[in-house]
Amino acid sequence: MNDDIEYPNCFGALDVVFPMGENGLRNTPEPCMVCLHKTMCLKAAMTGKAGLQVREEKVDRAYASGMIGFIERWSNRKDLQRRKKKIKE
Repeated sequence: MNDDIEYPNCFGALDVVFPMGENGLRNTPEPCMVCLHKTMCLKAAMTGKAGLQVREEKVDRAYASGMIGFIERWSNRKDLQRRKKKIKE
């Protein structure tokens, strides 16, 4: 991020820029679609622990739909848990 650019208060807040919808999927709200910072904002929101949680949700949906098997799901979730621990430390 550039220091000379002034970002909105919601910049990088995952629950604001990519909230969970009623259908259980995450969607970008309409006000964010017209924002000049939407791409950088979403990238910033997806870094860190919150982004790893979104990736876990994606793995679980893929498993539930039959796109990946148990071992692949287990392996992916194990990797994501390790990443979360590294961020915590």
